[in-house]
Amino acid sequence: MRAIITGGAGFIGSHLCDYLLGQGLEVVAIDNLLTGSVDNIAHIHHPGFSFIQYDVTNYLYIDGPVDLVLHFASPASPIDYLRLPIQTLKVGALGTHKALGLARAKNARFLLASTSEVYGDPLVHPQNETYWGNVNPVGSRGVYDEAKRFAEALSMAYQRYHGVDVKIVRIFNTFGPRMRKEDGRAVPNFIMQALRGEPLTIYGDGSQTRSFGYITDLVRGLHLLVMSALNEPVNIGNPQELTVREMAELILKITGSKSELVYRALPEDDPKVRQPDISLARRALGWEPEVDVREALRLTVEWFRRSL
Repeated sequence: MRAIITGGAGFIGSHLCDYLLGQGLEVVAIDNLLTGSVDNIAHIHHPGFSFIQYDVTNYLYIDGPVDLVLHFASPASPIDYLRLPIQTLKVGALGTHKALGLARAKNARFLLASTSEVYGDPLVHPQNETYWGNVNPVGSRGVYDEAKRFAEALSMAYQRYHGVDVKIVRIFNTFGPRMRKEDGRAVPNFIMQALRGEPLTIYGDGSQTRSFGYITDLVRGLHLLVMSALNEPVNIGNPQELTVREMAELILKITGSKSELVYRALPEDDPKVRQPDISLARRALGWEPEVDVREALRLTVEWFRRSL
């Protein structure tokens, strides 16, 4: 089988390249390197792998047969999509349109990387796939949230009207090696501050919750989903819920850092709770996370320490 991965030089995309190559697939990674990096794929020396630097908001065509199109191109960190709001909306709309067009032309399966952010600041807890969400479309975070919500709607339209075999994954907070040091999300921020002996910055009082999963669990779930018969959104995430303050304290313990915790104002529309209901993934895919959060943090801290 031959897979096309948009955003293939990003954090998740590069790990997905590794995983699919390990499963015997040929992989073509496409990335405009706006937030991705060739460093993430520089280690891949595989005859079945190729990389194309390209902006998928433009017309997208690949020579030869294609079996899977996995659309992961998008800024994904608040620091990125607040800095690149138009590009975020364009890749969610135009990029998804072009990737779906490729899947239709090649009669390929299509996997959309959506996000738990489609649930917004949820009024239902934990969040299952039938929940429609609580999103502020005109807030600063709306550029990412609504881009993904539109991408889901467009993908389902292609399934209904063009018969494209569509899969949608709603990814919850995921971390691991290859996250950028300046990524801006909680785990890399805390790790970098702890390793540098700087105060760990918590936004709000730290009582807001997240559910943190490890990258290897995620890519395993992505492969199971794209090869499944499901044509509906599926949550992939770790249902172990932690407060942001608990995560910061765990990282201090693992790094051995003596850094203090400092508190700053909570950003606009920051979700108060976040926890996936993974009943569908368990039942339909036989998937659930295998890597304990503490072990995942230890592995990630080791990688950041080496990269410094």
